[in-house]
Amino acid sequence: MLKQHLSQKLLQKLSPQQIQFIKLLQLNTLNFEERMEEELLENPALENGKDDEEELDFSFSESEDIDYESTKDEFDISDYLGDDDGGVQLSGDYQGDTEEKEFMPVVYHISFRERLLEQVTGALKTSEEEILADQIIGTLDDDGYLRRSLVAIKNDLLFTQNVRTEEATLARILGYIQDLDPAGVGARDLKECLLLQIKRKQELGNNPIYKLAYSIIDEMMEDFSKKHYARILKKFDISEEYLRETLEFIARLNPKPAQSGSEGAESKDFIIPDFIVKENYGSLEVSLNSKNAPELRVSKSYNETLQGFDVSKKKSQTQKDAVQYIKQKLDGAKWFIDAVKQRQNTLLITMRKIVEIQQEFFMSGDESDLRPMILKDIAEQIGMDISTISRVASSKYVETDFGIFLLKDFFTEGITTDSGEEVSNREVKKILKEAMEAEDKKKPLTDEALKDILQEKGYQIARRTVAKYREQLNVPVARLRKEL
Repeated sequence: MLKQHLSQKLLQKLSPQQIQFIKLLQLNTLNFEERMEEELLENPALENGKDDEEELDFSFSESEDIDYESTKDEFDISDYLGDDDGGVQLSGDYQGDTEEKEFMPVVYHISFRERLLEQVTGALKTSEEEILADQIIGTLDDDGYLRRSLVAIKNDLLFTQNVRTEEATLARILGYIQDLDPAGVGARDLKECLLLQIKRKQELGNNPIYKLAYSIIDEMMEDFSKKHYARILKKFDISEEYLRETLEFIARLNPKPAQSGSEGAESKDFIIPDFIVKENYGSLEVSLNSKNAPELRVSKSYNETLQGFDVSKKKSQTQKDAVQYIKQKLDGAKWFIDAVKQRQNTLLITMRKIVEIQQEFFMSGDESDLRPMILKDIAEQIGMDISTISRVASSKYVETDFGIFLLKDFFTEGITTDSGEEVSNREVKKILKEAMEAEDKKKPLTDEALKDILQEKGYQIARRTVAKYREQLNVPVARLRKEL
């Protein structure tokens, strides 16, 4: 028998407006602009335009003050229908109607899969082979490797396209694909990728280095990858000079064939900074990079239409439904505009505090001037939640007089030196990087040796911490850095 009882629970729920603000906050500039364009298409009560009376200028100099407390309050999103402002200005550094907006050109690139399909067509004899080739090419990873087994591809064809085939037939089609450009595409692992490229070189000319390189990769891939050069020298009975030339040839091969040549250029990302920090006569100016962001306002025509319905005394059911629809769209437009305003203010308040703490770096550009700083430091000083600061720092960049930096790189742990001074771990990483770049490549520095170098400079760091920083710098262990 069911028993009923009362209980009290304290729950924290986010309103739809708060959820919308959070989603906007974590977007970078490019994705934010795309989201604004989507909202303009989805909500007819939202228009692209600016209000002549009200503008929001989101550029602040280091000497200006920001009221941190006021930004914590939620925007008033009630009573939208009586609002006469018509919209808000969202351009972070708007300088008048004559300002030209900058747009990224849209260029169409043919993908490497489309290029492979064009090449392989001539080698295929039947429509069934075209289906098999299309399936294999479509399964390739973005780097050009085929990491799905032929048995799995065979099952995919059967279940998705009702095409029955044999593994041997797929292997034959894969052979056609592996003969295409770029060399190495369609390989199932690094070893096969390198062998395909060396084989292509051998077809162009009979060079003994090509033959030795093929034998090393084919017979001693593990020793090669672990740089056990002594074993290779003994196995093939060759001189160090001959091996060095062969290794230099192998190093010029491409481990990611689909990203070679034009493909490599295609895969590069353009970094669009979210913030701009400029030094101006001894002070730092912080602004949002929002030149391409559309300016938003609530549609006046929708407001006027709604007011027209309100003055009519009798309303049909159709008119009532129309009024409800218009109110929903107007509410949605105002909520979105308020969320955008709150996003812009939160971004600037957070960035200004970061600049204030890291002022020495933004003035000099020297990484050694970076101070230890964590998310909690910013959150406490501006009175916001750590999760909010984390969303601000996520996937965002800042343009300075010394280049473009990832915002999260300014958040670093602190390390205390022998003198009691607290410094950023970025300074320690810089010392490690310089030490490894200057090391003797025949006898690279071990993590223990790197630890000793740091301790001599006054940084008491454990070897495991050195290993962690080395890995964060994407530098392999000493054995793998060894050269002949």
